[in-house]
Amino acid sequence: MTYLITGATGGIGSQVVELLLERGDRPRIFVRDAKKAQARYGESVDIFVGELANNDSLVSALEGVESLLLINTGRDIATRDGEAARAAKTSGVGHLVKLSSLDSRQRFGTGVWHAQGEAAIRESRIAFTFVQPSGFMSNSLFWAESIKSESVVRSCTGEGKIAFIHPHDIAMVATEALTTRVYDGESLAITGPEVLSYSEMTASIGNAIGKSLAFQPISEEQEREKLMTTGALDLEIDYHQSIYRAIREGRAAIVTDEVERVLGRKPITFSQWATENAQAFI
Repeated sequence: MTYLITGATGGIGSQVVELLLERGDRPRIFVRDAKKAQARYGESVDIFVGELANNDSLVSALEGVESLLLINTGRDIATRDGEAARAAKTSGVGHLVKLSSLDSRQRFGTGVWHAQGEAAIRESRIAFTFVQPSGFMSNSLFWAESIKSESVVRSCTGEGKIAFIHPHDIAMVATEALTTRVYDGESLAITGPEVLSYSEMTASIGNAIGKSLAFQPISEEQEREKLMTTGALDLEIDYHQSIYRAIREGRAAIVTDEVERVLGRKPITFSQWATENAQAFI
């Protein structure tokens, strides 16, 4: 089988590539920066350079591909997903796996864009699988600065809870969907094993680094001001705020058994992720 991975130097895409290499496959990767890809993978992959916004470059990469992993971000997700799906269908690709978002089901945050992307892929009539993870555990790395400088995490999520998922579990589920064809036509809603509040996750990081940490609830306006200091655009701030609001209101407190169904084991816990990444918070 020939697999094409987009976003192959990003967090999830790179892990999928590594998993395919471990299986003995030689994946094809679609990247913007050939030198970066070459430095990471050497001669173990076939590198195609281009952008999802450039359909001609994608069509070239799709020739002879049986299964495509589509990783897409930004406000143009719907357009690019649709164009990629149509190009894949025309090129004879048998299956498309889209890395989507669990938020697409309730349409908050970037889930609005992913829902539109899913619809565009369905319209192309290509065989698909949607992998819909909850929030990534690695998003907690954004707390590192305030933890290191003040021993505190601030958020407007209140005591609302979410089942963050380990990035490796996302990559493993995506790889299974890509290589087995067992999940064609399915939307795999994948989460971590338990819902936790930001306060509980803060305590878990504290345990991992042997330090007492505090969680400080803040208002939406304070959250907006905090995000503005990072240089985030208004649109980015708005979708972050909608996610935090959903968590605070209990709409993100969802746990599924899909990781166990696909991988045959329980999802990795947040406490394990915190232990693995303890150095980032010290």
